[in-house]
Amino acid sequence: MAKYILKRIATSIITLWAVITITFFMLRLLPGGPFTGERNIPEAIMQNLEVKYGLDKPLFEQYGLYLKNLLQGDLGESMKYAGKEVSEIISYSFPSSAKLGVVVISIALIFGITLGIIAALKYNSWPDSLCMVLATLGVTIPSFVLATVLMYIFGVKYKLLPVTGLNSPVSYILPALALGGYSIAFISRLTRSKLLETLNSDYIRTARAKGVSGFKVIVKHALRNTLIPIITYLGPLIAGILTGSFVVEKIFAIPGLGREFVNTISNRDYTVIMGVTVFYSSILIICNLLVDLLYGIIDPRIKLDDIKQ
Repeated sequence: MAKYILKRIATSIITLWAVITITFFMLRLLPGGPFTGERNIPEAIMQNLEVKYGLDKPLFEQYGLYLKNLLQGDLGESMKYAGKEVSEIISYSFPSSAKLGVVVISIALIFGITLGIIAALKYNSWPDSLCMVLATLGVTIPSFVLATVLMYIFGVKYKLLPVTGLNSPVSYILPALALGGYSIAFISRLTRSKLLETLNSDYIRTARAKGVSGFKVIVKHALRNTLIPIITYLGPLIAGILTGSFVVEKIFAIPGLGREFVNTISNRDYTVIMGVTVFYSSILIICNLLVDLLYGIIDPRIKLDDIKQ
């Protein structure tokens, strides 16, 4: 197990380095820069700004300096907000994104698994058909479209729910549904499919033949195996919520890191873009590692050393 964990950590470090490298050079290849949008800046001031942030140095030297500072835990200073460290921006903005993310993941797992179980147990009946129709709609409708529709119906037309910020528990409802719509749909379809497969397996039929109650068969035997592909989906689920929040936070005016990231891209704030990319990539890599480790907890028959990379 220790060997597997060390191998995954090494792979994660290489992956993070690749993300940093690709993002760094792609930003520099784009036309323009963080100060090209400013009006009436004298040439001398422009040169001073480039010297201050090291933009006057050769590209590979800039890259080397960034990696050196990053290894020391220094994400740099924002190029658009004078005196603001990137770490300060992240620490201020991320809590809102994290709270929303926890709510969305909780809703997705609770409603997705519940709808999937109902659909599987009521196979080929109207509850199954209704769940699958809702799941199909959830998969096909993009989060930004769903966000706009929910905002108009419940916020603008009927004024039932707030449409901006995260100032109260009810203010989480619309952005959480917009972000979690796809995940709820996908998890419900995944749960239904796996549970139907498990319920038709030999060991479930044997358990029923021995007189084990239907509730115990589902909870103790069938549902445990059903959870394995759902755990596998947790990594992409977190990725989808984090990247999806970029647009949804902008729509609902949530002061989170996603909205900040969108603004920094528009402003070409290199250091903030790099800092947020490193931060999000680290979270996703750690989550994927934890998901792999959960396999052995959910199903002891799975050996970590046997998991294919």
